[in-house]
Amino acid sequence: MFWVQFFSRHASVQKILAISSVTRCTSKSVKHGQSAWLRSIFFNSVKYYPTKLVLGIETSCDDTAAAVVDDTGKILGEALHSQNEVHLKTGGIIPPVAQQLHRENIERIVKETLCVSGISLDELSAVATTVKPGLALSLGVGLEYSLKLVDKYKKPFIPIHHMEAHALTIRLINQVEFPFLVLLISGGHCILVVAQGVSDFLLLGQSVDIAPGDMLDKVARRLSLTKHPECCRMSGGKAIEHLAQQGNRLHYELGAPMRHHPNCNFSFSGLRSKATRIIMQKEKEEGLQEGHLLSCVTDIAAAVQHAVALHIAQRTHRAILFCIKSGILSQTNATLVVSGGVASNQYIRRALQIVTDATNFNLLCPPPRLCTDNGVMIAWNGIERMRAGSGVLHSTDGIRYEPKQGDPEDKARRNKDSIMLAKEIMILQSDRTEIGTTSAALSETRHPLPSPISPTPRLKHSNQWTEDLPSNDLEAARDLT
Repeated sequence: MFWVQFFSRHASVQKILAISSVTRCTSKSVKHGQSAWLRSIFFNSVKYYPTKLVLGIETSCDDTAAAVVDDTGKILGEALHSQNEVHLKTGGIIPPVAQQLHRENIERIVKETLCVSGISLDELSAVATTVKPGLALSLGVGLEYSLKLVDKYKKPFIPIHHMEAHALTIRLINQVEFPFLVLLISGGHCILVVAQGVSDFLLLGQSVDIAPGDMLDKVARRLSLTKHPECCRMSGGKAIEHLAQQGNRLHYELGAPMRHHPNCNFSFSGLRSKATRIIMQKEKEEGLQEGHLLSCVTDIAAAVQHAVALHIAQRTHRAILFCIKSGILSQTNATLVVSGGVASNQYIRRALQIVTDATNFNLLCPPPRLCTDNGVMIAWNGIERMRAGSGVLHSTDGIRYEPKQGDPEDKARRNKDSIMLAKEIMILQSDRTEIGTTSAALSETRHPLPSPISPTPRLKHSNQWTEDLPSNDLEAARDLT
């Protein structure tokens, strides 16, 4: 009772209570109960704040997300608006639709985040926003809104690389020291890197075609899983994982791609083609047209999921062996961090656990809600960059977003900027002294080159693969149940 009377004397508390009484959150938001409420009141009453407070904004694909994180790693407030149900109805993400939904929700999501955290825009240390890679139309919404905020409130701006944020999320919840191995698997990416610093990464391998999440979504769409009564509101990857628990993977064999390739790259398009051929054959046998559910849908889901898990496990196993052999990582207390939306798949996690158990690595994964796109990882990446003094901008003149390669707008921009990129290549070639960085590796990479006007992680490339590494059949992974 004493504390209630004490707090009620402050006008700022009354203001917060008034806002809370009229605000009803209609999107998915994370509130931290009574302790977070008291903390927000305490901060607003006595004006005591951590050294740094960062607002993170994420709009790279189909989720509008925001969060406030302090420099101790506390999540003071976050909110998220998911477009999943809309895109399930259209059979995939339509960029103009995603853009419009971001525009309709971004201001509300940011206001809700600030309300939950009890922090005002004036009290922020900086605003961090995803600027690369992603859908051009989606990235543009987040960047435009953020630049208006930093201009109005005179705050530093921290442009964030989406994959760097995923890679560093684990350091929010675990004490993980550099360097460590990172596997990022999502609907748009599949890469293996060694995190050597906040913005310093050594690229070991990446998908040469499509990402695992994209492959799983496309197979789920071809199986018409939105018509399955248990999966009608699930994303493709979630539907595959759910039905696979009921199926027998041994009924179909998809094989493991790239088993004889002496590198750590991935390929999922071949698995997708094999799955499609199996589906077409079963439709023919059952006399069904495309768009109808097969009787063996659970078995196909199980086989597809197992093939993806086995491929990821084998290539990751090779990367671990390479890191140990080359001395990039010490075998003592070495860590594999797995993040990204596909990292929430428990079957894939079990396959990777087999790999890390066999190689004496620690396996760390963020909780599922921090594996998918979220504002927390963007805000935390902002905190990490502020600590490192890297990429904190006090002028946003010329700042731009950089969409994922393959986006039509990205192709047009790259043609226009070809002279600029050629100059960057010359600079990079004259300044690369790190192990394993060669001109061939640079020319073969599918990652965007660093932009002169928006900070990006230092991405080095290892091309020192040795032929004598094991082929990594990893028979133990084949025995997953």
